[in-house]
Order: sequence, then C-alpha cells, then structure tokens
Amino acid sequence: MKLFGIVGASGSGKTTLITGLLREFRRRGLSISTIKHAHHGFDMDRPGKDSWRHREAGAAQVMVASNNGWALLQSESTEAELSPAGLAEHMAAVDLILVEGFRECDIPRIEVHRPSVGKKPFFPDDAGIRGVASDAFIETYGRPLLQLSDISAIADFILENGVQ
Repeated sequence: MKLFGIVGASGSGKTTLITGLLREFRRRGLSISTIKHAHHGFDMDRPGKDSWRHREAGAAQVMVASNNGWALLQSESTEAELSPAGLAEHMAAVDLILVEGFRECDIPRIEVHRPSVGKKPFFPDDAGIRGVASDAFIETYGRPLLQLSDISAIADFILENGVQ
C-alpha cells in the first residue's frame, strides 16, 4: 500500500493537517486510511472493561464491534514497535495511508513546523523529510516549503513526491 507520513513537534498542527488532507483526498475520489502513532504506554482499552478483562485473561487479540464499527486490539507484538508498513498489512487496501507521527520511519514524510510552537525542526537532520509545511517563511535547506493552510497544494505534493 502507498504510505506517506506527516511528522512534527507536539502542537504543530499534524492532526489538523491530516484531517484537512482526508477531506481533500476524499473530494478527489481517493480511498484513504490513517495510522496514528500514540505515545509510549498508551492503551485504548481501560481496566475493568470487558475487552480489557479478555486481554488480561490471555486473549492474544480482542475484537470489539458494534454497528458503528469495529476495532481489533492486539495484546502482544513480536517487535518492540511496529513499523507503519507492518501495521498497514493489517488494514484493508486503500489508495493511500497517511501516517501521523512515526518520525523515524522509512517512508516519505512532510514535516509540519510552526516556529511559534518553539520547537526545533527535525528536517535539517532527516533526509526522509521531503517537504516542510509551515505558517511562516523559514529556511528549508533545499526542501520545498508548503503553505500550511494550502491543503490542496500539500495534497498535490504528496501525490507527486514520493508516495511509496
């Protein structure tokens, strides 16, 4: 499947960009899924819930389902942290998977960098970052600078530059 990453410091606007891109790609008729990296120790299950009790009792996988959708909870992994490509193997085929986070993965990425957040950018030291989306004019060390508010141009960039 085709994967493209969106990285950036906490609070930089990654999720806002991805939600805009989802709407734009859907408008263009593409099927899109996402993979979101969560902080270490995050667990979507909660102690006391039936699914948590199933996992605590030894279930390797628990599927939670309703008429609103379903989620598969995997209790154990053979890898310390799965790669986006490894996670994508568990997903239905789509035209594109947008990956939020996974800063050090081996897929093409755009960094969202807003100087007002006050965090050091990743792109000067990361050759895998193909472009920079920002709300300010910044030095991008030869990478294209994309206006953070121009969702259509960022979508074009993703489709034209490095979707693997």
